[in-house]
Amino acid sequence: MSEIRKVKTTDLELKDRLVAINRVTKVTKGGRAFSFSAIVVVGNEDGIVGIGLGKANEVVTAIAKGVEDAKKSLIKVPIYKGTIPHEQTAHYGGARVWLKPAAHGTGVKAGGAMRAILESVGITDVLAKSKGSSNSHNLVKATMAALAEMRDAYTVAQQRGISVDKVFNG
Repeated sequence: MSEIRKVKTTDLELKDRLVAINRVTKVTKGGRAFSFSAIVVVGNEDGIVGIGLGKANEVVTAIAKGVEDAKKSLIKVPIYKGTIPHEQTAHYGGARVWLKPAAHGTGVKAGGAMRAILESVGITDVLAKSKGSSNSHNLVKATMAALAEMRDAYTVAQQRGISVDKVFNG
């Protein structure tokens, strides 16, 4: 994969969405110790998105840590007329995802963890399918990997050193 389009958090209006919360139990000699882990997605709904994992003894603190972690992993995703520029597949662990551009008015046809990311990045029309593991951690990471590999026609033309018309017409 070529260089990932990293983004700085300065002057961005980021909205956060909670994907999943897990209660983790550690059994000790003194009893059970409960803690929480939270997967959070942040995005500006205009092509920038990031994911983060926060762990703490309280839910609110875990979410806050997740938001801070997500702000460190922001990437820029090309969006073309409310959808993605091309079909893309990716996998992470046992989770496999498939993203396909859709016509205007289709909406976001995706499951829970994928839907949160696609809506946070600002995609309004897309067809998405997840296969294999439904583990939300791996599903979120696989979706981010698919979005990170997206390239628009201008980027492809620039990398190949040809005009945008030649990208489409061979």
